[in-house]
Amino acid sequence: MLSSTWNFIKRHKRKFIFTGVFVGGVYLLGKYAQRKIQEMQEREAAEYIAQARRQFHFESNQRTCNMTVLSMLPTLREAIIHHLNSESLTALLKTKPANKLEIWEDLKIISFTRSIVAVYSTCMLVVLLRVQLNIIGGYLYLDNSVTKNGTTPFAPPDVQQQYLSSIQHLLGEGLIELITVVKKAVQEVLGTVSLKQSLSLQELEQQLTQIRQLVEEGCASSKHKSLSWYMMPDEENTLASQACGLTENDVTTIKLLNETRDMLESPDFNTVLRTCLSRGFIRFLDNMAEFFRPPQGDSTPSSTPDRLSHVSLPLAKIIPIINGQIHSICSEIPSHFVQDLLLIDQVKEFAANVYETFSTPQELQKTEITKPRRPARERNEVTACDGVGNPGFPYFACLRRKSFGRESVTMDAASVNMYTVLWCVYQREGSVKVALS
Repeated sequence: MLSSTWNFIKRHKRKFIFTGVFVGGVYLLGKYAQRKIQEMQEREAAEYIAQARRQFHFESNQRTCNMTVLSMLPTLREAIIHHLNSESLTALLKTKPANKLEIWEDLKIISFTRSIVAVYSTCMLVVLLRVQLNIIGGYLYLDNSVTKNGTTPFAPPDVQQQYLSSIQHLLGEGLIELITVVKKAVQEVLGTVSLKQSLSLQELEQQLTQIRQLVEEGCASSKHKSLSWYMMPDEENTLASQACGLTENDVTTIKLLNETRDMLESPDFNTVLRTCLSRGFIRFLDNMAEFFRPPQGDSTPSSTPDRLSHVSLPLAKIIPIINGQIHSICSEIPSHFVQDLLLIDQVKEFAANVYETFSTPQELQKTEITKPRRPARERNEVTACDGVGNPGFPYFACLRRKSFGRESVTMDAASVNMYTVLWCVYQREGSVKVALS
Protein backbone atom coordinates (compact mmCIF):
# COMPACT_ATOMS: atom_id res chain seq x y z
CA MET A 1 0.00 0.00 0.00
CA LEU A 2 2.74 2.42 0.97
CA SER A 3 4.89 1.43 -1.99
CA SER A 4 2.06 1.98 -4.42
CA THR A 5 1.34 5.38 -2.88
CA TRP A 6 5.00 6.33 -3.08
CA ASN A 7 5.20 5.19 -6.69
CA PHE A 8 2.11 7.28 -7.49
CA ILE A 9 3.74 10.33 -5.94
CA LYS A 10 6.98 9.76 -7.84
CA ARG A 11 5.13 9.38 -11.13
CA HIS A 12 3.22 12.69 -10.55
CA LYS A 13 6.02 14.54 -8.74
CA ARG A 14 6.01 17.51 -11.09
CA LYS A 15 2.27 17.89 -10.80
CA PHE A 16 2.46 17.92 -7.02
CA ILE A 17 5.30 20.46 -7.06
CA PHE A 18 3.45 22.70 -9.49
CA THR A 19 0.25 22.46 -7.44
CA GLY A 20 2.11 23.25 -4.22
CA VAL A 21 3.88 26.23 -5.75
CA PHE A 22 0.61 27.49 -7.21
CA VAL A 23 -1.33 27.14 -3.97
CA GLY A 24 1.50 28.71 -1.94
CA GLY A 25 1.83 31.57 -4.40
CA VAL A 26 -1.90 32.28 -4.28
CA TYR A 27 -1.78 32.26 -0.48
CA LEU A 28 1.21 34.61 -0.30
CA LEU A 29 -0.26 36.88 -2.97
CA GLY A 30 -3.50 37.05 -1.03
CA LYS A 31 -1.66 37.95 2.16
CA TYR A 32 0.35 40.61 0.33
CA ALA A 33 -2.77 42.09 -1.25
CA GLN A 34 -4.54 42.04 2.10
CA ARG A 35 -1.63 43.88 3.76
CA LYS A 36 -1.47 46.47 0.95
CA ILE A 37 -5.21 47.08 1.12
CA GLN A 38 -4.97 47.53 4.87
CA GLU A 39 -2.06 49.97 4.47
CA MET A 40 -3.99 51.89 1.82
CA GLN A 41 -7.06 52.09 4.04
CA GLU A 42 -4.97 53.28 6.98
CA ARG A 43 -3.26 55.86 4.79
CA GLU A 44 -6.58 57.10 3.41
CA ALA A 45 -8.00 57.31 6.93
CA ALA A 46 -4.96 59.27 8.12
CA GLU A 47 -5.22 61.62 5.14
CA TYR A 48 -8.93 62.10 5.76
CA ILE A 49 -8.33 62.90 9.44
CA ALA A 50 -5.51 65.32 8.57
CA GLN A 51 -7.67 67.01 5.93
CA ALA A 52 -10.58 67.26 8.37
CA ARG A 53 -8.31 68.82 10.98
CA ARG A 54 -6.92 71.29 8.49
CA GLN A 55 -10.40 72.14 7.21
CA PHE A 56 -11.60 72.72 10.77
CA HIS A 57 -8.61 74.94 11.49
CA PHE A 58 -9.09 76.86 8.23
CA GLU A 59 -12.77 77.56 8.92
CA SER A 60 -11.93 78.65 12.46
CA ASN A 61 -9.22 80.89 11.03
CA GLN A 62 -11.73 82.57 8.70
CA ARG A 63 -14.04 83.31 11.62
CA THR A 64 -11.09 84.88 13.38
CA CYS A 65 -10.39 87.00 10.28
CA ASN A 66 -13.96 88.29 10.32
CA MET A 67 -13.78 89.11 14.02
CA THR A 68 -10.46 90.86 13.56
CA VAL A 69 -11.78 93.04 10.73
CA LEU A 70 -14.74 94.14 12.83
CA SER A 71 -12.52 94.82 15.85
CA MET A 72 -10.18 97.07 13.85
CA LEU A 73 -12.78 99.10 11.96
CA PRO A 74 -13.32 101.59 14.83
CA THR A 75 -9.57 102.28 14.90
CA LEU A 76 -9.57 102.82 11.15
CA ARG A 77 -12.62 105.09 11.35
CA GLU A 78 -11.09 107.24 14.08
CA ALA A 79 -7.85 107.56 12.11
CA ILE A 80 -9.73 108.76 9.01
CA ILE A 81 -11.85 111.21 11.00
CA HIS A 82 -8.71 112.53 12.72
CA HIS A 83 -7.06 113.36 9.39
CA LEU A 84 -10.29 114.50 7.67
CA ASN A 85 -12.16 116.34 10.39
CA SER A 86 -15.34 117.66 8.81
CA GLU A 87 -17.04 118.09 12.18
CA SER A 88 -14.97 121.18 12.92
CA LEU A 89 -16.06 122.73 9.61
CA THR A 90 -19.70 121.89 10.35
CA ALA A 91 -19.44 123.52 13.75
CA LEU A 92 -17.82 126.57 12.17
CA LEU A 93 -20.66 126.92 9.67
CA LYS A 94 -23.15 127.13 12.53
CA THR A 95 -21.48 130.36 13.65
CA LYS A 96 -22.40 131.97 10.29
CA PRO A 97 -18.89 133.18 9.39
CA ALA A 98 -18.14 135.67 6.63
CA ASN A 99 -16.24 133.09 4.53
CA LYS A 100 -19.16 130.66 4.55
CA LEU A 101 -18.78 129.74 0.87
CA GLU A 102 -15.10 128.93 1.28
CA ILE A 103 -15.86 126.65 4.25
CA TRP A 104 -18.54 124.87 2.23
CA GLU A 105 -16.01 124.21 -0.54
CA ASP A 106 -13.59 122.74 1.98
CA LEU A 107 -16.38 120.64 3.46
CA LYS A 108 -17.25 119.34 -0.01
CA ILE A 109 -13.70 118.11 -0.64
CA ILE A 110 -13.24 116.64 2.85
CA SER A 111 -16.64 114.88 2.89
CA PHE A 112 -16.10 113.13 -0.43
CA THR A 113 -12.48 112.36 0.39
CA ARG A 114 -13.13 110.68 3.71
CA SER A 115 -15.98 108.51 2.44
CA ILE A 116 -13.96 107.39 -0.58
CA VAL A 117 -10.91 106.78 1.60
CA ALA A 118 -13.15 104.78 3.95
CA VAL A 119 -14.18 102.50 1.09
CA TYR A 120 -10.60 102.02 -0.09
CA SER A 121 -9.10 101.46 3.35
CA THR A 122 -11.85 99.08 4.51
CA CYS A 123 -11.42 96.93 1.40
CA MET A 124 -7.66 96.95 1.93
CA LEU A 125 -8.08 96.01 5.58
CA VAL A 126 -10.30 93.06 4.69
CA VAL A 127 -7.95 91.56 2.10
CA LEU A 128 -4.74 92.36 4.00
CA LEU A 129 -5.95 90.65 7.18
CA ARG A 130 -7.05 87.67 5.07
CA VAL A 131 -3.50 87.33 3.80
CA GLN A 132 -1.77 87.92 7.13
CA LEU A 133 -3.94 85.68 9.29
CA ASN A 134 -3.97 82.87 6.74
CA ILE A 135 -0.19 82.96 6.47
CA ILE A 136 0.06 82.85 10.26
CA GLY A 137 -2.72 80.25 10.37
CA GLY A 138 -0.85 78.02 7.94
CA TYR A 139 2.32 78.17 10.01
CA LEU A 140 0.35 77.55 13.22
CA TYR A 141 -1.14 74.44 11.65
CA LEU A 142 2.37 73.23 10.89
CA ASP A 143 3.48 74.10 14.42
CA ASN A 144 0.77 71.90 15.90
CA SER A 145 1.01 69.03 13.40
CA VAL A 146 4.74 68.90 12.68
CA THR A 147 6.58 70.29 15.70
CA LYS A 148 5.24 67.85 18.28
CA ASN A 149 8.63 66.15 18.25
CA GLY A 150 10.18 69.08 20.10
CA THR A 151 11.51 71.02 17.11
CA THR A 152 11.50 74.82 17.00
CA PRO A 153 8.08 76.32 16.15
CA PHE A 154 7.81 78.11 12.84
CA ALA A 155 5.88 81.09 14.24
CA PRO A 156 6.57 81.78 17.95
CA PRO A 157 4.22 84.18 19.79
CA ASP A 158 6.77 87.04 19.66
CA VAL A 159 7.05 86.67 15.90
CA GLN A 160 3.28 86.58 15.54
CA GLN A 161 2.83 89.85 17.41
CA GLN A 162 5.67 91.61 15.61
CA TYR A 163 4.42 90.41 12.25
CA LEU A 164 0.80 91.47 12.87
CA SER A 165 2.00 94.90 14.02
CA SER A 166 2.97 95.62 10.40
CA ILE A 167 -0.67 96.50 9.76
CA GLN A 168 0.09 99.81 11.49
CA HIS A 169 1.37 101.02 8.13
CA LEU A 170 -2.17 100.89 6.71
CA LEU A 171 -3.46 102.81 9.72
CA GLY A 172 -0.59 105.30 9.65
CA GLU A 173 1.71 106.30 6.83
CA GLY A 174 -0.18 104.33 4.20
CA LEU A 175 -3.49 105.92 5.18
CA ILE A 176 -2.00 109.43 5.12
CA GLU A 177 -0.60 108.87 1.63
CA LEU A 178 -3.94 107.41 0.47
CA ILE A 179 -5.77 110.47 1.80
CA THR A 180 -3.37 112.74 -0.09
CA VAL A 181 -3.91 110.90 -3.38
CA VAL A 182 -7.69 110.67 -3.04
CA LYS A 183 -8.03 114.30 -1.96
CA LYS A 184 -6.10 115.45 -5.00
CA ALA A 185 -8.38 113.37 -7.27
CA VAL A 186 -11.51 114.73 -5.57
CA GLN A 187 -10.31 118.29 -6.04
CA GLU A 188 -9.63 117.65 -9.72
CA VAL A 189 -13.07 116.11 -10.37
CA LEU A 190 -15.35 118.04 -8.01
CA GLY A 191 -13.39 121.23 -7.44
CA THR A 192 -15.25 123.11 -10.19
CA VAL A 193 -18.70 121.65 -9.45
CA SER A 194 -20.97 124.29 -7.97
CA LEU A 195 -22.71 123.65 -4.67
CA LYS A 196 -26.00 124.59 -6.33
CA GLN A 197 -25.59 122.11 -9.18
CA SER A 198 -28.00 119.18 -8.97
CA LEU A 199 -26.71 115.65 -9.44
CA SER A 200 -28.62 112.43 -10.01
CA LEU A 201 -27.42 109.12 -8.65
CA GLN A 202 -26.07 108.19 -12.08
CA GLU A 203 -24.16 111.45 -12.32
CA LEU A 204 -22.78 110.89 -8.82
CA GLU A 205 -21.65 107.43 -9.90
CA GLN A 206 -19.87 108.95 -12.88
CA GLN A 207 -18.06 111.39 -10.61
CA LEU A 208 -16.93 108.55 -8.35
CA THR A 209 -15.76 106.54 -11.35
CA GLN A 210 -13.59 109.44 -12.50
CA ILE A 211 -12.10 109.76 -9.03
CA ARG A 212 -11.35 106.02 -8.92
CA GLN A 213 -9.64 106.18 -12.30
CA LEU A 214 -7.40 109.00 -11.13
CA VAL A 215 -6.52 107.15 -7.92
CA GLU A 216 -5.99 103.66 -9.35
CA GLU A 217 -4.56 104.49 -12.75
CA GLY A 218 -2.36 107.13 -11.18
CA CYS A 219 -0.64 104.41 -9.15
CA ALA A 220 0.99 103.10 -12.32
CA SER A 221 2.81 106.38 -12.87
CA SER A 222 3.48 107.22 -9.23
CA LYS A 223 6.44 106.21 -7.12
CA HIS A 224 4.34 103.58 -5.34
CA LYS A 225 3.28 101.76 -8.56
CA SER A 226 0.44 99.77 -6.97
CA LEU A 227 -2.27 99.94 -4.32
CA SER A 228 -0.35 97.38 -2.27
CA TRP A 229 2.04 100.09 -1.06
CA TYR A 230 -0.71 101.60 1.08
CA MET A 231 -0.95 98.27 2.94
CA MET A 232 2.74 97.47 3.25
CA PRO A 233 5.72 99.73 2.47
CA ASP A 234 8.40 98.93 -0.07
CA GLU A 235 11.02 96.55 1.20
CA GLU A 236 13.74 99.14 0.69
CA ASN A 237 12.00 101.49 3.16
CA THR A 238 10.97 98.77 5.58
CA LEU A 239 14.47 97.35 5.90
CA ALA A 240 16.33 100.64 5.75
CA SER A 241 17.50 100.34 9.37
CA GLN A 242 19.23 96.98 9.04
CA ALA A 243 21.39 95.78 11.90
CA CYS A 244 24.20 93.25 12.02
CA GLY A 245 22.83 91.31 14.99
CA LEU A 246 19.67 89.60 13.79
CA THR A 247 17.94 87.23 16.17
CA GLU A 248 16.17 84.13 14.97
CA ASN A 249 12.82 85.80 15.61
CA ASP A 250 13.92 88.81 13.53
CA VAL A 251 14.76 86.54 10.62
CA THR A 252 11.43 84.72 10.89
CA THR A 253 9.51 88.01 11.03
CA ILE A 254 11.32 89.34 7.97
CA LYS A 255 10.59 86.09 6.15
CA LEU A 256 6.87 86.45 6.92
CA LEU A 257 6.89 90.09 5.80
CA ASN A 258 8.62 89.19 2.54
CA GLU A 259 6.14 86.39 1.86
CA THR A 260 3.25 88.75 2.60
CA ARG A 261 4.68 91.39 0.30
CA ASP A 262 4.93 88.82 -2.50
CA MET A 263 1.27 87.95 -2.03
CA LEU A 264 0.24 91.61 -2.13
CA GLU A 265 2.14 92.10 -5.38
CA SER A 266 0.69 89.03 -7.10
CA PRO A 267 -1.85 89.40 -9.94
CA ASP A 268 -4.35 87.28 -8.00
CA PHE A 269 -4.29 89.66 -5.05
CA ASN A 270 -4.82 92.68 -7.31
CA THR A 271 -7.80 90.92 -8.88
CA VAL A 272 -9.31 90.21 -5.46
CA LEU A 273 -8.67 93.77 -4.24
CA ARG A 274 -10.28 95.34 -7.30
CA THR A 275 -13.25 93.00 -6.94
CA CYS A 276 -13.64 94.17 -3.34
CA LEU A 277 -13.37 97.82 -4.40
CA SER A 278 -16.02 97.37 -7.07
CA ARG A 279 -18.35 95.68 -4.60
CA GLY A 280 -17.60 98.33 -1.98
CA PHE A 281 -18.44 101.27 -4.23
CA ILE A 282 -21.61 99.51 -5.41
CA ARG A 283 -22.73 99.14 -1.80
CA PHE A 284 -21.72 102.76 -1.15
CA LEU A 285 -23.98 103.90 -4.01
CA ASP A 286 -26.76 101.63 -2.73
CA ASN A 287 -26.57 103.45 0.60
CA MET A 288 -26.74 106.77 -1.22
CA ALA A 289 -29.70 105.57 -3.29
CA GLU A 290 -31.86 105.62 -0.15
CA PHE A 291 -31.75 109.44 -0.32
CA PHE A 292 -32.58 109.62 -4.04
CA ARG A 293 -36.00 108.00 -3.86
CA PRO A 294 -38.77 109.66 -5.85
CA PRO A 295 -41.15 111.71 -3.73
CA GLN A 296 -44.44 110.17 -2.70
CA GLY A 297 -47.09 110.51 -5.35
CA ASP A 298 -44.56 110.33 -8.20
CA SER A 299 -46.07 108.60 -11.23
CA THR A 300 -42.80 106.81 -12.05
CA PRO A 301 -43.21 103.10 -11.20
CA SER A 302 -40.91 101.95 -8.42
CA SER A 303 -39.86 98.96 -10.50
CA THR A 304 -38.48 101.10 -13.33
CA PRO A 305 -34.70 100.48 -13.56
CA ASP A 306 -33.86 104.13 -14.21
CA ARG A 307 -36.37 105.62 -11.80
CA LEU A 308 -33.60 107.03 -9.62
CA SER A 309 -32.06 108.87 -12.57
CA HIS A 310 -35.05 111.27 -12.51
CA VAL A 311 -34.26 112.36 -8.95
CA SER A 312 -31.57 115.00 -8.52
CA LEU A 313 -30.27 116.71 -5.41
CA PRO A 314 -28.19 119.86 -5.10
CA LEU A 315 -24.59 119.13 -4.25
CA ALA A 316 -25.00 121.10 -1.02
CA LYS A 317 -27.60 118.53 0.13
CA ILE A 318 -25.49 115.57 -1.02
CA ILE A 319 -22.46 116.69 1.02
CA PRO A 320 -23.99 115.93 4.48
CA ILE A 321 -25.17 112.53 3.22
CA ILE A 322 -21.72 111.67 1.84
CA ASN A 323 -20.10 112.98 5.00
CA GLY A 324 -22.01 110.56 7.23
CA GLN A 325 -21.36 107.44 5.18
CA ILE A 326 -18.10 106.70 7.02
CA HIS A 327 -20.09 105.58 10.07
CA SER A 328 -21.88 102.99 7.95
CA ILE A 329 -18.76 101.87 6.07
CA CYS A 330 -16.41 101.55 9.07
CA SER A 331 -18.94 100.16 11.52
CA GLU A 332 -17.85 97.58 14.09
CA ILE A 333 -21.44 96.32 14.09
CA PRO A 334 -21.78 93.94 11.11
CA SER A 335 -23.27 96.06 8.33
CA HIS A 336 -24.27 95.25 4.77
CA PHE A 337 -21.12 96.97 3.55
CA VAL A 338 -18.68 94.83 5.55
CA GLN A 339 -20.72 91.66 5.13
CA ASP A 340 -20.68 92.08 1.36
CA LEU A 341 -16.89 92.25 1.41
CA LEU A 342 -16.44 89.28 3.76
CA LEU A 343 -18.78 87.07 1.69
CA ILE A 344 -17.18 87.66 -1.73
CA ASP A 345 -16.37 84.29 -3.29
CA GLN A 346 -13.06 85.49 -4.73
CA VAL A 347 -11.93 86.55 -1.26
CA LYS A 348 -12.76 83.12 0.16
CA GLU A 349 -10.99 81.32 -2.68
CA PHE A 350 -7.93 83.52 -2.36
CA ALA A 351 -7.82 82.93 1.40
CA ALA A 352 -8.03 79.17 0.81
CA ASN A 353 -5.09 79.32 -1.61
CA VAL A 354 -2.97 81.33 0.82
CA TYR A 355 -3.74 78.97 3.70
CA GLU A 356 -3.08 75.89 1.57
CA THR A 357 0.26 77.30 0.46
CA PHE A 358 1.54 77.93 3.97
CA SER A 359 0.08 74.87 5.69
CA THR A 360 1.79 72.39 3.36
CA PRO A 361 4.88 70.87 5.05
CA GLN A 362 6.62 70.05 1.75
CA GLU A 363 6.81 73.72 0.85
CA LEU A 364 8.36 74.78 4.14
CA GLN A 365 11.90 76.01 3.71
CA LYS A 366 14.34 76.91 6.42
CA THR A 367 15.74 80.41 6.18
CA GLU A 368 19.49 80.78 5.92
CA ILE A 369 21.57 83.89 6.51
CA THR A 370 24.73 84.21 4.44
CA LYS A 371 25.61 87.79 5.36
CA PRO A 372 24.39 90.18 8.05
CA ARG A 373 23.55 92.81 5.42
CA ARG A 374 22.41 92.18 1.91
CA PRO A 375 20.55 94.08 -0.83
CA ALA A 376 16.98 94.78 0.14
CA ARG A 377 15.33 92.92 -2.73
CA GLU A 378 16.37 89.72 -4.48
CA ARG A 379 13.90 87.64 -6.47
CA ASN A 380 16.15 85.16 -8.21
CA GLU A 381 15.02 82.00 -6.45
CA VAL A 382 11.45 80.93 -7.10
CA THR A 383 9.83 77.83 -5.66
CA ALA A 384 6.40 76.77 -6.87
CA CYS A 385 3.90 76.22 -4.08
CA ASP A 386 0.85 74.02 -4.36
CA GLY A 387 -2.50 75.76 -4.02
CA VAL A 388 -5.90 74.25 -3.75
CA GLY A 389 -6.56 75.06 -7.39
CA ASN A 390 -9.84 76.84 -6.97
CA PRO A 391 -11.38 78.09 -10.23
CA GLY A 392 -10.06 81.43 -11.34
CA PHE A 393 -6.90 81.32 -9.20
CA PRO A 394 -3.78 79.53 -10.48
CA TYR A 395 -1.27 77.97 -8.15
CA PHE A 396 0.91 80.46 -6.36
CA ALA A 397 4.57 80.92 -7.14
CA CYS A 398 5.79 81.92 -3.70
CA LEU A 399 9.08 83.71 -3.85
CA ARG A 400 11.53 82.61 -1.19
CA ARG A 401 14.21 85.20 -0.58
CA LYS A 402 17.65 85.08 0.97
CA SER A 403 17.85 88.80 1.64
CA PHE A 404 17.19 89.90 5.19
CA GLY A 405 17.22 93.03 7.25
CA ARG A 406 15.82 94.31 10.49
CA GLU A 407 12.48 96.07 10.72
CA SER A 408 11.98 98.62 13.47
CA VAL A 409 8.43 98.48 14.80
CA THR A 410 7.44 101.38 17.03
CA MET A 411 4.07 101.14 18.76
CA ASP A 412 2.48 103.13 21.52
CA ALA A 413 0.93 101.51 24.58
CA ALA A 414 -2.58 101.55 23.11
CA SER A 415 -1.43 99.77 19.96
CA VAL A 416 0.46 97.15 21.95
CA ASN A 417 -2.64 96.47 24.05
CA MET A 418 -4.78 96.27 20.93
CA TYR A 419 -2.55 93.65 19.33
CA THR A 420 -2.24 91.71 22.56
CA VAL A 421 -6.02 91.48 22.82
CA LEU A 422 -6.29 90.76 19.09
CA TRP A 423 -3.94 87.81 19.28
CA CYS A 424 -5.58 86.48 22.45
CA VAL A 425 -8.86 86.47 20.53
CA TYR A 426 -7.16 84.66 17.68
CA GLN A 427 -5.70 81.96 19.91
CA ARG A 428 -9.01 81.48 21.73
CA GLU A 429 -11.24 81.48 18.67
CA GLY A 430 -8.88 79.42 16.57
CA SER A 431 -8.68 76.63 19.17
CA VAL A 432 -5.61 75.37 17.31
CA LYS A 433 -4.02 73.36 20.10
CA VAL A 434 -7.30 71.78 21.15
CA ALA A 435 -8.31 70.89 17.61
CA LEU A 436 -5.01 69.31 16.68
CA SER A 437 -4.04 67.64 19.93
